[in-house]
Amino acid sequence: MTQAAHDFAFARTMLEEAMQLHEAGNLAAAEPRYRMVIEHGYRTVEVLPVLAGILGLRGAHDEALEMWDAVLAIAPDHAVAHHEKGLIFSRTGRFDLAIAALEASCAADPSNPVAANNLAVILADAGRKGEALEQFTRALALQPGDIHIEHQIRRLSAEIVPFWHIPMLNDARRNDAFEEAIKGAIAAAGPGARVLDIGTGSGLLSMMAARAGAMSVTACEMVPIIAAMARRIIADNGYSDRIALHTAPSSELKVGEHLDEPADILVSEILSSDLLTERVIDTFEDAHARLLKPDAIIIPRAASAIGCLVESAVLADYIFVGRVSGFDVSRFGALAPQKLPIHGTMTDWKRLSADVELLRIDLTRKLHQSDLHLLGVEVLEDGIAAGIVQWMQVDLAEGIAFDNHPDGYTDGGWLQVLHTFPEPLPVRAGDVLNVAVGHDRVTLIVRPLEVIEAAARVQVA
Repeated sequence: MTQAAHDFAFARTMLEEAMQLHEAGNLAAAEPRYRMVIEHGYRTVEVLPVLAGILGLRGAHDEALEMWDAVLAIAPDHAVAHHEKGLIFSRTGRFDLAIAALEASCAADPSNPVAANNLAVILADAGRKGEALEQFTRALALQPGDIHIEHQIRRLSAEIVPFWHIPMLNDARRNDAFEEAIKGAIAAAGPGARVLDIGTGSGLLSMMAARAGAMSVTACEMVPIIAAMARRIIADNGYSDRIALHTAPSSELKVGEHLDEPADILVSEILSSDLLTERVIDTFEDAHARLLKPDAIIIPRAASAIGCLVESAVLADYIFVGRVSGFDVSRFGALAPQKLPIHGTMTDWKRLSADVELLRIDLTRKLHQSDLHLLGVEVLEDGIAAGIVQWMQVDLAEGIAFDNHPDGYTDGGWLQVLHTFPEPLPVRAGDVLNVAVGHDRVTLIVRPLEVIEAAARVQVA
């Protein structure tokens, strides 16, 4: 027998033994035999993945990666090699490499639901939820009815889409007010007026404009899953021919590309519970500068933050702390939130002042500066002030307004906000609390400065 024939027979015997040991679960004994098979160059492309898999199982990640790289050197589109490399990178915390490897695996074998699912999981873990959702959706198409994948799609969708969208849609009072304002604008500008809807969400305001007679509506929504759903809703209601929806922030829209010409009417509902968090000022300024005609109708045309001084033992426990289990931990109060979302009709609190306007934002203005001014709040009841509860009043058009006043607003997506004080503040009826109020273009500023006691006010008078 020649040396070559002897080597061939030896390698074949080693492979048979390795496979038998492998099947019996004796990986420790199978591994050296697989190595000898590879050293003899026998069925290398088949044996390398098996050995790489064993190395991965026993945690020899670096050597396993070398083996998988050897497989890819022979077969660059080896889907399993890319997939297993991705799993190793994931287990060792190298998520960018894991994602790249699993993307290569999916490209090599697009019909593999396991690779799509694993890529989705790692994308979600890396915080890339939109891309993860796309991969879970693709995996479900490859494996219809898989409950685990359906669960992940619903879980991620709920994380991406803020909870308040549904209650906001069910807020009939808000909807009616916006539609009345939109109808008035279309009647004034005519059906040929071009309407721009920024942050369309479900497409509701765009459909209201189309129903009111607008022949051309351009909408934008920056969250892909929401934009995709809005397109389906618009199609369901028969307005696809009159509403063009772009998956983009308004800052990426261009006249001549997304709009034929500047819009005659702007409608947008991107107000947050504390008024400005969704970058209302930046968005409206940009729209005025690039996307609207100088005399465009703006809906809403203004929004105000209204508030009152409050006392609440319930809320105080969320923002103040003193002695706990015999220890003074009051310093931790410095880390308390500056604002706390609350539901006015479901939270126990007592008014210590009348309602006062904290600030007003005129959304028809082309430019805004950050603002800070002094506001004197007259105290009507004795108490320990925890902060100022704030809500909104939205001026949509002449004679059309909407608010989420805490005494009567129970059916919408907006909450009220407690702007917390740094520490409990004792006040008495007749006192005046001076508060610095304003905004930094993105958030409201509400900071107590000093209490002018009632007796001092009488003496000054």
